[in-house]
Amino acid sequence: MSTKTNFKRIALVAVAALGLGVLSSVPSQAAVTNLTISAVNGTATTGQSNDTVTAAIVSVSGLITLGAVDTITVTFINKGTQPGTGLARMYLLDTDLATAPSATMAVIDSIGAAVGNPATVGRVAPYGTASMAPYGGSALITGESFTATGAGFGLTSGYAGMAITNSAAGISGARFAVQFDSVTAQRTQGVYNYTAIATSYTSGAVVTTVTTDFTITIGATATEVMTIAPGSSTAFIGTGTTPTSDSVITALATASATPAAYIRVQTYNANGTNKPESITATLSGAGVLSYGGVTGSALTGIGDADGDTNIEVRPNGVAGVATITVTTTTRTFTVKTVSFYSEAPATLVASVSAPVANVGTNSDVVRVTATDAKGIAWSGTLYIYASAAADALVAGAVRATAAASAVACSVPTATQPAHVCPVSGTAAGTAKFKVSNYATAALATAAASGAEVTSNEVTVTVGTNPVATVKLEFDKATYAPGERARIYVTPLDSTGKAVGANTYANLLAAGGISTASSVTFAGSTTTADSLTVASITTKATSSSTSGARAGSMEYTVYMPVSGGTVTISATGGTSLPVAGRVAVTASATVTDSGAAALAAVNALATTVASLRTLITTLTNLVLKIQKKVKA
Repeated sequence: MSTKTNFKRIALVAVAALGLGVLSSVPSQAAVTNLTISAVNGTATTGQSNDTVTAAIVSVSGLITLGAVDTITVTFINKGTQPGTGLARMYLLDTDLATAPSATMAVIDSIGAAVGNPATVGRVAPYGTASMAPYGGSALITGESFTATGAGFGLTSGYAGMAITNSAAGISGARFAVQFDSVTAQRTQGVYNYTAIATSYTSGAVVTTVTTDFTITIGATATEVMTIAPGSSTAFIGTGTTPTSDSVITALATASATPAAYIRVQTYNANGTNKPESITATLSGAGVLSYGGVTGSALTGIGDADGDTNIEVRPNGVAGVATITVTTTTRTFTVKTVSFYSEAPATLVASVSAPVANVGTNSDVVRVTATDAKGIAWSGTLYIYASAAADALVAGAVRATAAASAVACSVPTATQPAHVCPVSGTAAGTAKFKVSNYATAALATAAASGAEVTSNEVTVTVGTNPVATVKLEFDKATYAPGERARIYVTPLDSTGKAVGANTYANLLAAGGISTASSVTFAGSTTTADSLTVASITTKATSSSTSGARAGSMEYTVYMPVSGGTVTISATGGTSLPVAGRVAVTASATVTDSGAAALAAVNALATTVASLRTLITTLTNLVLKIQKKVKA
């Protein structure tokens, strides 16, 4: 036999032996087959306590054919550059198998400790409860986290990952939650990208690796949106710390650490939640600004962290008007003002607000407009007194020379910018009064706060004549269709003069005021029933705003939309003497705009017709002249 033939035979035997050896080894070798991995992306908000509802879910499954040496590891790594730093961790969620897991399957953590047997423990509670501690390291995962050691499998401590083992052959798998640590402080918003890795090992050697990508999107809660919505931001000035609209403010100019006003600046994000924004406030004129212990005329880069800031406006001893400009990075607000008045007034102008005062207390009889040397409204305390003893016999009292209970006027308010002074009537007649910035003659003489300033003298009438008749009237004689009108009911004394404010139980007879015209009450507080009441309360003072008239009761109505005469009528009631219980009426005219327009059109048509006749006549005359010229 040749050498060549001998080599061929040896090779064939070797190949056959190798093939038989390979075939004979298949049943005895371990392997993880059908290894799969999938992921569902996670979403969360920066202020949310994350749980399995917001986590990314990684599902892993495989067939372990020989549990003694087969292991599946699960981990994840960063994919590219992340929006920010944050601690992402992995937790066992559940087994997520189509068939019941084997009682021999287990999941172990990075130090080889059993997380729990899913067959007996079931769903493991997420991080944040006492029954489950977090697994993983203290930083973002930057590399693969498992190594094989010896014949078995070991996990490298300090990495976020777990391993699935099964001491018996069978399908093994689980779901894992990957989420940010809920106790971590504010996280950077954005999309975080990761790659999940499932690796099978047999006797410490890598057999198969499969991967899938997933993301965790960190959004913002309503309170965490930092973008400011300029149109929602507000700035209001008031005497309290929480003004909701701008107030007219006057304050004493004497230097003080007590704020005369507060400017509340509130900045909001797009979700309507307070969020901070840089604020700049500047003041020109009198006064000074203060915020956070810093006082000055210009405060920049200020603002509370909660987006709700109070800036104080304080007096600094200078009288005048403080003009304050407030801006934020995205908004400029309307200019705010505070008027600081001098310690003493310069001018007091008095006027009588109640034409007739009653015997007894009258709260609003004299009003005073007070200003300082710069013309700024002065809001200190004023005092009213009778000019002489003879006047005091009718009303009020003369001013004492020493300390006594002075009659003070109420200080101005936002709705009443004048000082309002009370007067007590004693008897019918007239009395003269003055107003001063000093309570007593002794204080005026001492003039500790500057020279005394007194008002002009005014005369107050105290009436005691009983009511005798009642009068009805409109505030105008002519109205446009649908125009607002006021009806006045006025009790009069026997001389035909108005009397002091009072309430009359039956000034009018039953049925009150009646009218055959279609007056309406839309847009006013008057109702149809109120015209029919018999009880009337008259006003002590007049008001151009409400239409009130001293000594009368007013009703607001709206005239008919068609032209004609509107007549109202009433009869005096039992609050009047018998002679006054008679019928009274009042009338007004509503102009008919439609009729007026029609009349104008008719007049125009008549004019046009006349012009046509004239033109025709002129044309005929021209023709006649032309004929004569030709002849």
